[in-house]
Amino acid sequence: MLAPRRILLADDDLEVRSGIADLLAPLGLEIFQVESGLEVLKSLDAHAGEPFALLLLDMHMPGCSGLEVLTVLRARVAEALSAHRGGVHPMVPTIFCSGRAEPELERRAIEMGAFSFLKKPVRPDHLRGEVLRALQTGRAA
Repeated sequence: MLAPRRILLADDDLEVRSGIADLLAPLGLEIFQVESGLEVLKSLDAHAGEPFALLLLDMHMPGCSGLEVLTVLRARVAEALSAHRGGVHPMVPTIFCSGRAEPELERRAIEMGAFSFLKKPVRPDHLRGEVLRALQTGRAA
C-alpha cells in the first residue's frame, strides 16, 4: 500500500468521477475532484505549495479539454525552466481517460508527455495498475 498521495481527478460526469474515486480508494490516495479543465488549472494554482503527484483527466470536458490542460502545463514547465536556467521543474504525470478515444488523439496526448491513455470503460484493475505505475515511476512529461 502506498503512503497517501494527492491526485487530481477531473471528469465532467459526476458518476464517473465518483466511480473512479471509489475504485482508487483502496490505494490510500487523497483524491481531489473537479469537473472541468479550467478547474484543473485553478486547482493546480491553488495547491502550488502542496503539488499533486498525479493528474487523472477526462479528455473531453467543457471549456478546456484534457489536451488543452496538458498544453498549458507544458508551457508553464518551459517557462519555469527558462526562468530558472537549469533548475528542474517536473511536469505532473498525467493519465487520460476517454470514452471517445480516437487513435490520433491518443497519439497526440502521448507525444505531448501523457503518462498513459485509457479508454472508457476502464477495467478497475487496469486503472489502479496505471495509477500505481505512474506514482511509482513518477515519470515527468
